[in-house]
Amino acid sequence: MEKVGFIGLGIMGRPMALNLIKAGCAIMVSDINRTVVDELVGAGAKTGSYREIGENCDVIITILPNGTIVQSVLFDKDGVTSGLSAGKLVCDMSSVTAVESQTCYRKLKEIGVGFVDAPVSGGEPGAIAGTLAIMCGGDEKDFERMQPYFDILGSSAMLIGPSGSGSVAKLANQVIVNLNIAAVSEALVFATKAGADPMKVYQAIRGGLAGSAVLDAKAPMICARNFVPGGKISINHKDIKNVLATAHEIDVPMPFTAQLFEVQQALKVSGHMDDDHGGYVQYFEQLAGVEVRSDLAETK
Repeated sequence: MEKVGFIGLGIMGRPMALNLIKAGCAIMVSDINRTVVDELVGAGAKTGSYREIGENCDVIITILPNGTIVQSVLFDKDGVTSGLSAGKLVCDMSSVTAVESQTCYRKLKEIGVGFVDAPVSGGEPGAIAGTLAIMCGGDEKDFERMQPYFDILGSSAMLIGPSGSGSVAKLANQVIVNLNIAAVSEALVFATKAGADPMKVYQAIRGGLAGSAVLDAKAPMICARNFVPGGKISINHKDIKNVLATAHEIDVPMPFTAQLFEVQQALKVSGHMDDDHGGYVQYFEQLAGVEVRSDLAETK
């Protein structure tokens, strides 16, 4: 395998980089959090500046909080491109807009560097287990070059279409996931206020049509009041904002998603942006004057 640069060692990036190291990849890492950089170096990685990563690595993977940061890391004066040469490949696994991905593709193509947008779904558990779903946009030859790394990081990777297609798929994914979590939250608040144990309600319905990966992941967390983030509300708030901005540009009405954005805004005001997105339940709890909790979840 080629030498890999990996920039962004947050909730998702850290376990992803560790999986690459465990698979035997030669990897150079960078992050503003020096503690996690030191951890990765202890696990076998090297570290360097953005320029050094560009100079020394053949494939550079980024997974960062938003498109503005991605553009800065890549294209600022001492960014990755200051050390890049033709024939190298950048793969951005951040959740950004299609326009932001297409901008990266165009700028890198001008200097002979490939670009794949490859956002992921599966949250921290999927990043740790190496079972992420990876949604890709770009040129087929660049996708194929990334495939060995996608095989380490995920259980599935699909090239959906040209540059930006992966970012579109991720935004569609975020609509479905986040609205599903909101629906689960609203239903569990309803069940609790009506006098039923929410964990028993979850167990009763999970085998039917209401069952889903989201229900199984979030209902037990909500019932245990565990809002330690696997996917922060703040990150999903950014994604839903990107969904609505894109939808407005292409004249797609999205009334449910717009309402979800206002739920997120309310949680921002009340200081919950660093909670897991299972924390949406706190909005509905406040409306109903009830708290979802189950001893069954706490002792499970």
